[in-house]
Amino acid sequence: MTDDRGRTTEFGQREASVSVGRRLSSEITMAFFRTVSLSEQMPAIAGDGVMLRAPQMSDYAEWAALREASRDFLTPWEPTWPADDLTRNSFRRRVKRYSEDQRGDLAYAFFVFRKQDNVLIGGLTLANIRRGCAQAGSLGYWMGAPFARRGHMTAAVNAIVPFAFGSLKLHRIEAACIPDNVASVRLLEKTGFKREGFARQYLCIDGIWQDHLLYARLKDDPGP
Repeated sequence: MTDDRGRTTEFGQREASVSVGRRLSSEITMAFFRTVSLSEQMPAIAGDGVMLRAPQMSDYAEWAALREASRDFLTPWEPTWPADDLTRNSFRRRVKRYSEDQRGDLAYAFFVFRKQDNVLIGGLTLANIRRGCAQAGSLGYWMGAPFARRGHMTAAVNAIVPFAFGSLKLHRIEAACIPDNVASVRLLEKTGFKREGFARQYLCIDGIWQDHLLYARLKDDPGP
């Protein structure tokens, strides 16, 4: 705060000091709860027959082809795709957002590749990261139609869980799925997630507000 001559008053100095102290406290708390540097490239994560790494612009052609080939398979379980969703410009914005979310400790996106030939087969995201007293995040995933029901996403989820609880220091990973999505229910239960509830009209999926089953896995939960 300043006086009528623009000089900082004693109260203003105390107020500024408190503000700086709170900001530093927040930064220290975030640093304590996370070991991944904001500036470093997200490390690749190896799983059973799969490899997870951050999306890159060089993935565009393979990603767009897989999503287009899997459109009918995926759209019943996802939010409505924008008209330009598979364009290069849209993908560029997507990759930029992934990078910004990672730097801000908001979300961590990965593409899933088959380890034997480095073919892109799907994607997985830890989103909605909450720090402070929550230390939680939400798991989302998709698998290309040609590679579904072969255990690849089970391997990917089993690989991301140690990263979430270890490197990101989360305490809780949450997930939700439509009750009719039997494959997703089986995936979550097979990878150690416990059903915790039912949320009416929880998310707008394929243009319709749909009920969801709520799942979570805690850091101290036994593995699958």
